[in-house]
Amino acid sequence: MLNPITFAVVGDSAASGVGDSDDHGNHFGWTYHLAKAFHEPLVYINASRPGARSAEVLNIQLPKVLEHTPELAAVIVGGNDLLRSNFSPDIFEKNLRQTLVELVSNGSTIMLLELHDPTVIVPMPYLVGRICRRRVNAVNEATHRLSKEFGAVTLPTRALAGIYEREKWHVDRMHPSKFGHQFIAEQFAVLLRERGYFVGAVPIDPVNNRSRKDSILWMLRNGTPWFLKRSVDLLPGLIWLSGAEIIYILRKKYSKLAKSLSDLQNDIPQELLSPSKVKI
Repeated sequence: MLNPITFAVVGDSAASGVGDSDDHGNHFGWTYHLAKAFHEPLVYINASRPGARSAEVLNIQLPKVLEHTPELAAVIVGGNDLLRSNFSPDIFEKNLRQTLVELVSNGSTIMLLELHDPTVIVPMPYLVGRICRRRVNAVNEATHRLSKEFGAVTLPTRALAGIYEREKWHVDRMHPSKFGHQFIAEQFAVLLRERGYFVGAVPIDPVNNRSRKDSILWMLRNGTPWFLKRSVDLLPGLIWLSGAEIIYILRKKYSKLAKSLSDLQNDIPQELLSPSKVKI
């Protein structure tokens, strides 16, 4: 009998399965659905936690899974880092790099997931959207750099056809729905088959959209408390960042205007710019 593959997962709510739960509050998620699709013996370990940031993944979650020497390891993190007012792309990349260094040294094949662009499906003020998009891009750029460096199996979420269809997203629009988690699992299954893993097709359940009433009730019970909890740290930072964004936009526009005026001046014949000599 073949020795089982150990598939370990570290990360945040996108790894722990938020958006795909049963009536008892148990989360499943795409890593669970992917694990079930393997056609070879497998040990599944999920040490992820909703709200986790890259420092927690490196310092707390990673040591727990390294004890089991996983052959396959999914590292799903970044969404909570960028939601903090003190977000630093450099610190995020440093933490993620060290996490991958330790896993690769262990002999693990790495799996990474690109962040989606929430501004596509979540209505938000213009300036907040600009800030959010820039931070998502920073996280994804770091993820792709490290993916190339460590040869990771990386899913380019934003490039997937139909990724922003409503049925693929939970009512909060920040996490995949059950259908979305199964969709992501199937995309990873395709990539893993290309690497030689024996993974079958991931079963996709029929879509069961919430009614508008249920969506509103969910937001009142869960979304609003989550937002208020984040607001203690995030909103003051967003106010400051929005001010900085306005200054950035004005400076950029002034720079373009100054360049246009300079180019216009260069196109005017010099004789028209010289003082006219009039004989009296």
